[in-house]
Amino acid sequence: MRWIWRDKWQWVAVLLAVAGLAGCGGGGEAEPPPPSAPILKVESRTQALGVQDVPAIKSRAMVKGYGSGPVPVQIALGPLDLSKSAALQDSGAQLIGLARPIKATDSPAALAAQLHWQATPDGGLVSALSVSAEGAHGLRMALQVDSLPGNAMVRVYSQDHPETVFEISGQQILQSIDRNLAAGGMGVDAHTWWTPELGSAEQTLEIELPRGTSADMLRVSVPQVSHIFEDLSLPSQEALSPTIKVTDPCNLDATCHDDVANLRDAVARMIFTNAGQTYACTGTLLNDSQSSGTPYFLSANHCISSQTVASTLQTDWFYRSATCNSQVLSSASTRRLGGATLLYASAASDTSFMRLVDTPPPGAVFAGWDAAAQLAGESVVGLHHPQADFLKVSYGSIGSQTNCASTSSTQFSCTGTSGNFYRVLWTSGTTQGGSSGSALFHGNYVVGTLYGGDASCSLAGTADYYGRFDIAYAAGLKQWLGAATVPARTPVFRFFNTQTGAHFYTASADERDFVIRTYPVFQYENVAFYAYLNASSGMNPVFRFFNTASGAHFYTISAGERDFVEATYPTFRYEGPSWYAQTIAGNGATPMFRFFNTRTGAHFYTISSAERDFVVASYPDFRYEGTAYFAWTTP
Repeated sequence: MRWIWRDKWQWVAVLLAVAGLAGCGGGGEAEPPPPSAPILKVESRTQALGVQDVPAIKSRAMVKGYGSGPVPVQIALGPLDLSKSAALQDSGAQLIGLARPIKATDSPAALAAQLHWQATPDGGLVSALSVSAEGAHGLRMALQVDSLPGNAMVRVYSQDHPETVFEISGQQILQSIDRNLAAGGMGVDAHTWWTPELGSAEQTLEIELPRGTSADMLRVSVPQVSHIFEDLSLPSQEALSPTIKVTDPCNLDATCHDDVANLRDAVARMIFTNAGQTYACTGTLLNDSQSSGTPYFLSANHCISSQTVASTLQTDWFYRSATCNSQVLSSASTRRLGGATLLYASAASDTSFMRLVDTPPPGAVFAGWDAAAQLAGESVVGLHHPQADFLKVSYGSIGSQTNCASTSSTQFSCTGTSGNFYRVLWTSGTTQGGSSGSALFHGNYVVGTLYGGDASCSLAGTADYYGRFDIAYAAGLKQWLGAATVPARTPVFRFFNTQTGAHFYTASADERDFVIRTYPVFQYENVAFYAYLNASSGMNPVFRFFNTASGAHFYTISAGERDFVEATYPTFRYEGPSWYAQTIAGNGATPMFRFFNTRTGAHFYTISSAERDFVVASYPDFRYEGTAYFAWTTP
């Protein structure tokens, strides 16, 4: 049988820091209100234009002004031995890349000996490493982090096209590692950030350190790459050669079927890396009961079952043919590279439930769902990416419920007419490896996720098996998808002034975009943390000042410190509350650490304990002042 495998504010410290800055009751008990009816069905919604993330892929001209980047150290790997893939291919999650070790850069000392640093126009340092692999259709480099400044900028691109650059800040990489560790990740995998796959046999990793940061402070290595042996590139619309893979001939091009026009915009092709091996599966964006726009994403447990793997996720949206059977990629296709936070994973229903880090693209559909058990005979539709191909559609019906259990590391069996899975029979279309995790729809609602099966073009009457959505919902998903209220936390964005070394924080996307457009010396470092935008019970305003003498901003949650600064420092212009957070722990909040730069008089804030430790160890001018307040690492 084929198996589709199963992420008291302290006055003394504050004054020192500032000095360094030039019901009514009734008789008897009331009857409790009746419990609210559980939410068991939600409609879909479409992602509006709205507020979008700052693009991670940009032109070199928008990044730096020193040409096409530094001259990289070059490492060339020979052809891949594909014989290793045989034992891994029968996993259901489509194997598309194999791990390859790189001895020359497998430790911080080894990589440091390879890198050649040169000065940047901002007074910092920059160096680059180029790895090529003969015959590769893409690469992912493993950046293993022992010590990395949050102000560092990491860029990934191809020497063939150095003008197009993926850029991420050091603090974003540290946040990814923090998520891994907080979820119980251990060992080198938890401390590794994987570069995105960009569709080239050569990939360059560029690291820029800010002024005042010595190269000795950086301790990272690149012990391996994942060699992509399948062609996963997003081709240009002018491409003349066919781009569709050789999948089973009875697969149906989803672009040809207008009856699933809305559903297909909820589906994304998934690319992810586990222990150096890279795989493809399928996932579906889900709406919640409040239509909050939170990017909840559903797939299979056998695809992603740990946070360390969820952090490597990249998603391809609208990955389908431009016209019916055209074999040309739709111009709407777009990619998101930020990974995900794993919220729930269970082998019992083969469910993986995540929250994407990146905002889904405009036009993406948050699929509706039905948390009621489905009956035998119900018509169903599957939308999936077999063998990482363009989107396909399958039509069939539920044969029965069934109980599935693994019989070996690569096999399972299903028996009986009850259990946590649906037995599905196709009347047209089929599934293959890479279809794993795709949603089963009844009407316009998600009712299951693909586990595995024997269905193929040549085996008529054989079944596929889908984990029951209602089982996963009752076991855990309802706390996110069916909640009566959802958190109203907003991202707080972070900038680094490359001239002054000060940081700027804003909860306004409009202000973020204005700063990006207007002040090129402000290096955008993405989301720093999350807070509340409006006052609510238990929340305190975080007040913002602008130092008209230095151009730096100061933030405090203490009304007493706010009043002291207003009364004492005329160069500090009060700008009002910026966001709301907590003065005490609880409610899932995390300490916000505060530093005072004794040289410049500016303050620095980070929610990352790894970045806090790096600053304490590396910058003697930064005096650690402890916890400023409590905010959140997730929305």
